Formats: sequence, structure tokens, C-alpha cells
Amino acid sequence: MLNTTTDGRSPSLARRAALTLAGATALTGLAGAYTPSSAHSEPLSTTTQATDFSDCPALPAGADPARWRCEVHSAAPQLTMGKVTVALAPITMTHAEGPMPDGTKAQVWGAMHSTPTALPGGLTGTSADEHSRLLRLAIKPEYGGRSDFYTGQFSLRLRLLSPLLSHRCAIGASAPVDFQLKRSGPSEWVSQDPPVIKFSAYDDVFTAPAAEECGPLTVPLNRRLGLPAPSGNLMTYDATYTFRMYDQLPTA
Repeated sequence: MLNTTTDGRSPSLARRAALTLAGATALTGLAGAYTPSSAHSEPLSTTTQATDFSDCPALPAGADPARWRCEVHSAAPQLTMGKVTVALAPITMTHAEGPMPDGTKAQVWGAMHSTPTALPGGLTGTSADEHSRLLRLAIKPEYGGRSDFYTGQFSLRLRLLSPLLSHRCAIGASAPVDFQLKRSGPSEWVSQDPPVIKFSAYDDVFTAPAAEECGPLTVPLNRRLGLPAPSGNLMTYDATYTFRMYDQLPTA
């Protein structure tokens, strides 16, 4: 397989938050085998019809564009990890896959896009503080540098965002969180033209590490989030994906 990847704040505010806290987040392989005869057509949204293929990566040397395809998939993950349960904002991932000249299957990473999701309870975990600008807390998934879309393996760093946290604060900061997604059921063709396939998957055995590089609030933050959490974690993953062969991609 070929896979390429690429604080100043007031001490008194930090102490206040720390005291409050102390007291108080493929895929082709997952989609499985499919045949066009199993597809059915449904009305598609404008977003689906206007899929953006601008993140399609360059192909490796010797790759035949007619046999390589760029896949763009969008997912709405739900994450239970430690004491946190949250429906993450949708994510979009792009990659390429196809055969090398020697016949081996290969992949090339493209890009991932996501937006932050507010965590209920904010930094303190209490409803009284979740709307406070100072004590708000959000989580944003970022690509962790490893992926295998034939098997459903990929990694994420879960960035933690708050005015009182270091911008480097993340779950999986030093080593990303690794997921091995398993299918929840058969995949389904939504449309043949354009090709749109949907599937559901999950991982209920991944290990959630502690948050790191969060500054003086690292210890109480992990206590609030229930991290590290070696078990009892769950990610469910409802997704759709589409693709286009490289010889059919628009030229710049």
C-alpha cells in the first residue's frame, strides 16, 4: 500500500478554571463489494451533486489515470469517549486508490476537513458554565497521519479548543487515536450517476489516551473528560461517498 501524508492568559483565570474543574472525540473496504445492478436512484441534494474533487492528490509515478479513482466521503460520527458523548460536526475526507504498475493495490491520502463541535458543560462539565465564553470547550477531529481505506483503519487527533487552553491541546497529541471500523450492515447504492454509496460502521474497542499539551489545566481537564479511557469507548460512523476516475477529473 502506498500512503502519503504529509499562551498568554491571566494566571488567575487559569487557577480559577483549575479549581472549578477539580471540583466538578471505508470507507471503501467497509463499503464492501457492490454491483451497479444493486443500485437505485434517489433525488440527490445540491451538495451531493456538486462534490468538490479539488483535494484529489497527485498520482504516484507510473499510475494509470484510467484505473485510479478519487474518492470523497462525508461522515457524521458520534463519539463516546471517557465521560464525553457528542455528535461531531460532519467531516469530509478525500483520497485516491488504484493499482500500481506491478498490480499491487495502493492509496494516496488527500485531505480532511472538519469544524469544531461544542462539548456540553464546557470546561467544567456543568450546564451553568457551558455558555460562558471563557469556559467554553469544543472538540475538532484532525487527520492523525495514518489511513487504510481498504480495511477501515484510520487515525485522528482530537483538538480541544478553549480560551483557557493551549492551542496545542489535543487528545492524541503525541500519538493519534487509532480506529478500526467495522461495518454495521451492508452498504447501499443511493445513485449510479453520480455514483453515491452509503454505509454505517463503528469501533467499540479503541483506546482513548489522555489529553496532552493543554497547559496548567491538563490534569483537571482529563479528570473532567474521564481520560485516559482504555475501554468503554464507541465511535459510530454513518457516511456516504462518491468517486470519479482520474481520467474524468476536470483539468486545472
